[in-house]
Amino acid sequence: MKEYKIDTENTENTEKIASHYQDILQRIGEDPTREGLQKTPERVAKALQFLTHGYDLNPDAILNSAIFEEEYSEMVIVKDIEVYSMCEHHMLPFFGKAHIAYIPNGKIVGLSKIPRIVDAYARRLQVQERLTIEIRDCIQRTLNPKGVAVVIECAHMCMAMRGVQKQNSSTTTSAFTGLFLKNDATRKEFINLVQSKLH
Repeated sequence: MKEYKIDTENTENTEKIASHYQDILQRIGEDPTREGLQKTPERVAKALQFLTHGYDLNPDAILNSAIFEEEYSEMVIVKDIEVYSMCEHHMLPFFGKAHIAYIPNGKIVGLSKIPRIVDAYARRLQVQERLTIEIRDCIQRTLNPKGVAVVIECAHMCMAMRGVQKQNSSTTTSAFTGLFLKNDATRKEFINLVQSKLH
């Protein structure tokens, strides 16, 4: 199974999705035959398939493809991972950053795989709370580390563009296992390192 997807699409799906968007354009009062909109249904259909290509990815397989035996036992943090997803309630974007740490238990994973599993789960219709837990559980399940920490901070367009229309609000979610749950000092160290600017 692929680890990532370039901007390609399933032709049959594109045609079917595009036909629905042509109807949607008419129903909101637009003319889908005018010059600027003639190819919009097709473009939206291709974009939607790209934005949800996480359904075609296997996050466990992504991590398992680069696991190495290693005696390193201190915290490993990958922070400021860009997150782009779509709220499953309104199909509007939410985006921000993920900060992920784990404490190895005889195994480490190639660092690029952690952002890849973030994408694999984020490129689906999501809620931020579930996304946070799915990432945590995937790392715990595949690496069996001494602990996993995940913090995600996002802005949600379903809150900024509609509904309460609060443009400056953000949502933070967190999920922990192992030493990050049991040991306050370990959890505080993670939070301090995430907040610090070392570069």
